[in-house]
Amino acid sequence: MSSVNTTAHSVVEPTPTVKRIAGTIVILYALVTMIPLAWIFLTSIKSPPDSISYPPKVVFTPTLEGFCNLFTTRTRQTPDYIQSLPAPTSTCDEITRSRNMVIAGPSNYWPRFGNSLVIAFGSTFLAVSLGTFAAYGFSRFRVPLADDLLFFILSTRMMPPIAVAIPIYLMYRQFGLSDTALGMILLYTAVNVSLAVWLLKGFIDEIPREYEEAAMIDGYTRLQAFWKVVLPQATTGIAATAIFCLIFAWNEYAFAVLLTSGSAQTAPPFIPTIIGEGGQDWPAVAAGTTIFLVPILVFTIILRKQLLRGITFGAVRK
Repeated sequence: MSSVNTTAHSVVEPTPTVKRIAGTIVILYALVTMIPLAWIFLTSIKSPPDSISYPPKVVFTPTLEGFCNLFTTRTRQTPDYIQSLPAPTSTCDEITRSRNMVIAGPSNYWPRFGNSLVIAFGSTFLAVSLGTFAAYGFSRFRVPLADDLLFFILSTRMMPPIAVAIPIYLMYRQFGLSDTALGMILLYTAVNVSLAVWLLKGFIDEIPREYEEAAMIDGYTRLQAFWKVVLPQATTGIAATAIFCLIFAWNEYAFAVLLTSGSAQTAPPFIPTIIGEGGQDWPAVAAGTTIFLVPILVFTIILRKQLLRGITFGAVRK
């Protein structure tokens, strides 16, 4: 018996060479996936001529012109008019005047960025909340045709957005939900709740029923047992689900283009419309993309441990 255990252990445990090879592959993969992000950031600190130069410039003089163009609107003026103005009061003012332009006012980037925050986090909160209750019901109670219902819930994610774009547009226009934050939150919630149900059901299935039964024997109601026993143990699964739901809502483009155009427009459809004097202002587009990546990156880093454990322990096993 001892020799069998030793043999099994030697087969399962990778050798140091295999570990080094695996580590090298992971590092190389991480570096390759980070190249586009690094290039976007480098483009954001290039001047417009450097951003479209061919061959692409790797060595260049950094500038904040892209960020200034992102945050402001500018108008071209004559050199005489610019000379008559007071001294520049900011770096952006100085950069803008060097291009024979003056700052006319703020751009719409921050309002669009704020819309993304409200819509993405609002829909994520609703989707995860509703998905948690639904997943608990499927996991703990005998639901008639449960498998069919779960498949139907999942099937809502199988359709491409364009397949339901026109009906949703007509419905939203009829109910006055077009170009509203509430309409986008409800739509993203409806799309994400199916993912939340499937991910969380697999995780809640791993929580022993005996914990709740013991709590109810002690006098807890079903709701109290769920709130005080199940929910704390499902925290990692909820965090992992929230990350996936937030990524979809944060990056969604098709519905945002179709259903928003002004007050509720999010950053993804706004960033490509940043136009400079000679066409697309690529440094400003790259600057907007770089800033747009920060919230989702920070949110994922904060919950990275819960994400890894939630995926491994819950959804993947299911």
